[in-house]
Amino acid sequence: MITTRDIAERLGVSVSTVGRALSDDPRISEETKFRVRQAASEMGYVGNRAARMMRGASSNVVALVIPDIRNSFYSTIAHQLSKNMQAEGFQLMLSETDDDRMVELRHLRELSANRVAGVIIVPTARPHGDSVKLLRTLPHLQLLRRHPALGSQWFGVDDHEALRQATAHLVELGHTRIAYMGGPEELPTGAERLRGFRSALREGGLPDDAGRAELWPPSSVDHGRRATRRLLDGPDTPTALVLGSTQLTLGVLEELSEQGVKVPGELSVVGFGDEPGFSWWGPGLTTTGLPIQEMATGCALWLMRRLKTKPDNDGPYTSVSLGSLVLRGSTAPPGAATTTSARG
Repeated sequence: MITTRDIAERLGVSVSTVGRALSDDPRISEETKFRVRQAASEMGYVGNRAARMMRGASSNVVALVIPDIRNSFYSTIAHQLSKNMQAEGFQLMLSETDDDRMVELRHLRELSANRVAGVIIVPTARPHGDSVKLLRTLPHLQLLRRHPALGSQWFGVDDHEALRQATAHLVELGHTRIAYMGGPEELPTGAERLRGFRSALREGGLPDDAGRAELWPPSSVDHGRRATRRLLDGPDTPTALVLGSTQLTLGVLEELSEQGVKVPGELSVVGFGDEPGFSWWGPGLTTTGLPIQEMATGCALWLMRRLKTKPDNDGPYTSVSLGSLVLRGSTAPPGAATTTSARG
């Protein structure tokens, strides 16, 4: 097995210099670090990470703690983060909480015990007090959702504006019975999206009862299908529907297709997120596009800088990305002649 002594002898430097270069010690010049890493790669050196961790050093693993990998937003951002981390010599580890605060705590305990370099977390609605304490000992930032107890470093979307814009589009088309389907208000994203929906109704001069909200914890495809059946079977069927969750959007589209609802003739629909299939679903889905790559790149760059510079204090940092309304054929004035079946 190749050791640091073998690398040192080849380069004519001390063993301690090799060790410091491989651990990215700032006392070692970039030129020496490059020579050591190149030699290590050529000689097939594999570092003893367990020994480094016993000495108190952190690993090169960054954890991404998310609610549900089946949500395409999280799987896409995980892929993008992984590529960005890999380019900086770090490895991404995935932990899935299913929005359960106790599962979240168990993951954080394991991650802390294994000395992960940092954590990117989409927190549950009410993180356990011990989770809060653990995260105080780890470099971390919050993604998409923001909980005040977990610090002030956050990357997210302007959820209020995204849903205000989507709903305003339907109001401008002349819809006066508009339904909203999204996540629960106890989640900061759910609360902001619902607030954006209601803001657009007020700005459009519509009464409070013009909008109907269906909130589902946690958001899922099945919940989307069930909520759609309730909306369509109710006494005051809406003429338009705006979504605040990608998983709910998928469920809505499945149910509308199965029931043969004509979109936008019978129901105008604005989705959330922009899945590959949304552009060719039925007449093409009008939806809120999310800046996933922008957020993932920003998260990675910020955390990599934090890990490499190790600042004495982590001041507040907020990065708010804007969604965009992607206009396609699933929205039209109420009762418009265009009545393409969702089956199409």
